[in-house]
Amino acid sequence: MSKPFYSVMMVVVLVAITLAACGPKATPTQAIATQPPSTEAPVIATATSTATAVPELEGTITISGAFALYPMMTRWGEEFQKIHPNVQFDISAGGAGKGMTDALSGAVDIGMVSRGVTADEEANGAYWVAVTKDAVFPTVNAENPVLGDLLAKGVKNDIFIGIFITGEITTWGQVVGRPEITDKIHVYTRSDACGAADIWAKYLGNKKQENLLGIGVNGDPGLLDAVVKDPLGIGYNNLGFAFDLSSGKVAVGAVIVPLDANENGQADPDEVMDSMAKATDAVATGKYPTPPGRFENLVTKGKPSGLVQTFMEWILTDGQQFVGEAGYVQLPPDMLSESLAKVR
Repeated sequence: MSKPFYSVMMVVVLVAITLAACGPKATPTQAIATQPPSTEAPVIATATSTATAVPELEGTITISGAFALYPMMTRWGEEFQKIHPNVQFDISAGGAGKGMTDALSGAVDIGMVSRGVTADEEANGAYWVAVTKDAVFPTVNAENPVLGDLLAKGVKNDIFIGIFITGEITTWGQVVGRPEITDKIHVYTRSDACGAADIWAKYLGNKKQENLLGIGVNGDPGLLDAVVKDPLGIGYNNLGFAFDLSSGKVAVGAVIVPLDANENGQADPDEVMDSMAKATDAVATGKYPTPPGRFENLVTKGKPSGLVQTFMEWILTDGQQFVGEAGYVQLPPDMLSESLAKVR
């Protein structure tokens, strides 16, 4: 082979190698495409998501009614608002009667009713669910002239009936069997239509609020204040007012009168309600009688929907974690499931 020819051949080979190096290369996509097709649909990521965003809850929920439920409802509103800051609450206390009236008239979205709902109210559109449990407690002044006897003996049901229903018992000496003590009993009751008076009257021989004797005072705080200011006074208060939520003790200036439920003539240790923890446990376990233990209800005009339904469903699920902290008693599991089913 001549030298010129050899030189030409070398140039041709070098050009061929250069062209091959500059040709198209296999990409990762192309390499994947040569594999057997998958039996699952591919997940394709795009810059713009096709998922529909869940709209943020917003609006105002109006609520009125029972003083008994007011502290709990306020807490529920605060916690729900932490999750949904665009939801506002307008909550007011005025008694169970007001809550029912407001709900049925459409003045509020939800009525707080601390008593049973009547057949007539249901016929007029009242749709109710139980949400928690509490109780009513008889209260006296911490300076009561026979306080030691009351705490040692407790008070039987018939004695309470004589004080609040028939009026036959008029002195503190009669209450504890010491006729030499003639201090008059000053009876206080609620002037507003309320669940506390209703359930207290039921405890006293299945009576009604209008059967209760005493000086009428508006609201739970007002009734407690009247007793605290009067050493000879007696009244009754919902759990959340009879006890101080911050300290867990009985409200300052007041004492809870033990119910001698077994009528053995003495206040047994589990009948003395000297702390909120003890009282809530007694209500939860049935050691404290029902009545005056009772269930707390929420009422709407017809089955709730929209934002109100969402809030009530939250109360019966996530909202139950705050019940004990607020001084209330959780519903039994079967009742909680029943209420949740009604809301849904």
